[in-house]
Amino acid sequence: MNPLFPARKKLLIGVVHLRPLPGAPRWSGSLADVLAAAIADARAYERGGADALFIENFGDIPFTRGSVGPETVAAMSAAGCAVRAAVKLPLGFNVLRNDARAALALCAACGGSFVRVNVHSGAMVTDQGVIEGNAHETLRYRQRVAPGALILADVHVKHAVPLGNIPLEIAARDTVERGLADALIVSGTGTGVETDLGEVERVRRVCPHTPLLIGSGITAANAAAYLCHADALIVGSSLKRGGDVRAPVDARRVAALARVLPRV
Repeated sequence: MNPLFPARKKLLIGVVHLRPLPGAPRWSGSLADVLAAAIADARAYERGGADALFIENFGDIPFTRGSVGPETVAAMSAAGCAVRAAVKLPLGFNVLRNDARAALALCAACGGSFVRVNVHSGAMVTDQGVIEGNAHETLRYRQRVAPGALILADVHVKHAVPLGNIPLEIAARDTVERGLADALIVSGTGTGVETDLGEVERVRRVCPHTPLLIGSGITAANAAAYLCHADALIVGSSLKRGGDVRAPVDARRVAALARVLPRV
């Protein structure tokens, strides 16, 4: 059984925001520093009581709408293996902006259990341009390289709007029934922006048996309201020191959020 679901009834998934990687405009020139920061954040999540981790190339702005370069995959593999050796939590990958193949390959190379796909079905207008989902290719590639990895797919992903004004409910249902996603993610309009609770309720109604995750804006103060409908929380920004997405993860903030989960 995949270790992500069900590890317990409600899950906290911490996000390891990698610093800029080789080839990115803000690359510092030191992969050792990138790995050290990633390991420190992963250990802070584990100490605080997170249930799993996402690793993503958050520092690589501006993102590509297509496949990332081999240098990005190589650096993320180094980070994934380093984090895998440092903590025991289930591990997943999100290769921004939408490289599902690379994320699945990283699962195969680094012992990952799940991937996040920002646009799995349909098409979205983003700051990278129009991104089209490719569930057909993603599912077949998964079968070849990482058949046990779960696909966690966004519905109306943040920093984007749907092409053609597809209603949220239809997008959610299609992502599961026609895209064969294993779980759905609902987020706010941007990184750290609170997710619309009404949208969470709408997705839950049309996909009552599909694992549902909240992808942005979660804090210890608002988590309980979302956990009435969602199965897991993906959290990064609010768990950093001072709530600053650029700062290191604060294990005390992780613990404060983790304590909310068993009470729901």
